[in-house]
Amino acid sequence: MTVDLFAGVPVRDRATALAWYERLLGDPAFLPNDVEVVWQLAEHRYLYIEVRPEHAGHAMHTLFVDDLDARLAGLAARGLEPAERETYDNGVRKVIFRDPDGNEIGFGGGPA
Repeated sequence: MTVDLFAGVPVRDRATALAWYERLLGDPAFLPNDVEVVWQLAEHRYLYIEVRPEHAGHAMHTLFVDDLDARLAGLAARGLEPAERETYDNGVRKVIFRDPDGNEIGFGGGPA
């Protein structure tokens, strides 16, 4: 059985969100219509933004990656710094970025 995941992020303005998410995730995989933009994060795993102003700012997604330090260095080079950093008792780390609407996109990784 194959399961595809599409995790949605409601935004107020497509152009503003697109510019920010391109810095965070790179080029989108596809643009299905005038209100959505889709990024493929891994096989069968997608994150998309959708213009839904009445819901903007309430998304909370965390992506667990095996290259957290390298990813953070790349994001810093593109001008993005996390709003929050956490390290749990077991050494697992999490950083949270907030898009222009306040949606939280976190990246987690194993101990340093």
